[in-house]
Amino acid sequence: MDSDIRLSYAGLLKNHFGLIAAAYLAVFTGNLGQSFFIGLFRTDISEYLNISAGEFGSLYAVITMISGFLVMHFGPKIDWIAPRRYVLSVLTALTIGVLMLTHSPWWGLCIFGLGLQRLCGQGLMTHFGSTLAGREFKTNRGKALGLVTLGMPTGEIILPPIIALMAVSYSWQQVWWSILAVLIVLWVLLILFVDWPPAPRQKHENKQHKDAGPSPTRDLRFWLLLPMLMVLPITLTGIFIYQAQMTLDLLASPTTYALALTGLGIARFPGALLGGRWIDEYGATTLAKLYLVPFALALLFAATIGGDIGIWVLMLGAGTALGMSSPIGDTLLVRLWGRDHLGQVRSLKSAFLVFSTGIAPAFLGFMIDAGVTFQSILLGMLTFLVIAWVLAQGPIREAHNSPSD
Repeated sequence: MDSDIRLSYAGLLKNHFGLIAAAYLAVFTGNLGQSFFIGLFRTDISEYLNISAGEFGSLYAVITMISGFLVMHFGPKIDWIAPRRYVLSVLTALTIGVLMLTHSPWWGLCIFGLGLQRLCGQGLMTHFGSTLAGREFKTNRGKALGLVTLGMPTGEIILPPIIALMAVSYSWQQVWWSILAVLIVLWVLLILFVDWPPAPRQKHENKQHKDAGPSPTRDLRFWLLLPMLMVLPITLTGIFIYQAQMTLDLLASPTTYALALTGLGIARFPGALLGGRWIDEYGATTLAKLYLVPFALALLFAATIGGDIGIWVLMLGAGTALGMSSPIGDTLLVRLWGRDHLGQVRSLKSAFLVFSTGIAPAFLGFMIDAGVTFQSILLGMLTFLVIAWVLAQGPIREAHNSPSD
C-alpha cells in the first residue's frame, strides 16, 4: 500500500490515515494487557479473587511466561491470515478475557481471563500493530513505525489519570468495561471503513513449502541481534521494579522518580518521531549503531553522579532511546528476513522478550539481597548494553548490504 514517494508525517497521515490509525489503535489497545495497566487494579483484583499480593505475583509470572509461548504460536499467523480477520479475532478474545476477569464468579475463569488479556493485549495486539506498519510500508516505513509505536506511551500517559478520575464514581469493573467499550466502538469503525490489505502470502500445507520459510532460531544473525533488541526492556524492567532501592542508593527523592517516569513517557514521543524520520532519511542500520547512545550515557551519568539529576537524566535518556528502538528493530527484521515473514520473526522476538523480562527482576533481586549497590547494577547494565551492541554489528552490516525489500 506504500508508494515510492517519501512523505512527511502530515502527508503520510493524509494518504494512509486508515492503515496508520488501525496499527496505532492496535498498539494502544495493547495497553490493556500491559503491566502498568493491570498494576493499577492489582489490589482490586486480589481482593476480588481473595488472594494475597504474593499469590497474585506468582500467578502473574506464570501467566506471563505462558503468554510468551503462545505468542510464538499465534504471532506468525498474521503472515497468512488477512489483517482485518486477524485483529477481529484478537479483539474478540481480548473482550472475552476482560469479561471473564471482571464478571465471572469462578476463580479459574478469572485467571484464564487475565491470561487472555496478557496474551491478546501485551502480546498479540502490540505485535499486530507493529507488524502491520512494518510490512505495509517501504519508503516511509520508519515514519509509519514511529507513529504507530506512540500508541503505547500515549496509553501510559493518559490512562492512569482517566482511571483515577473514574475510580471515584465507578467500580473497577465498570472502569474496565467503559474503556473497553470505547475501544470496541473505534475498532468497529476501522474494521468497517478502512481499506485493509490482504495477507502477504498463503499458508502452504505442503511441508516442503513450510520448510522454505526462514528459521530465525537456526540463524546466528537472530541470536546476535536479539540482545541489542532486548537490552532496553530488560534493564528498564529491573529499574521499574526496584525503583525504591534505586532512589535510596542514588540519594534521590521518590517524588523525583515519579515525575521523571512521566518524563520518560513524554521523551518517547520525540524519540519515535525523530527516529522514524531519520530511518527513512539515513537508513535503519545507521540509526541502529547510534540509538542506544543516549541510554548508555544516562546509565553512566546516573551511576557516577546520582541524586535527583541522575534520575532525570536516566529516565529521559531511556525514553529517547526507547522511542527509537521499536521502529529500528522492526526495520532491521524486515531487511534481514523479508516483509512476508515479519510476523514469524517478530513473534519470536516478542516471546523471548517476555521470557527475559520475567527473569530479569528475579536476577536483580538476588543481587540486591547480596548487598550489591544500585550504582554497580547500573554499571552492569551499561556493560550488558555495550556487549549487546558489539554482538549486533555483524547483523547490522548484513542488513545494510542486503537489497531493499
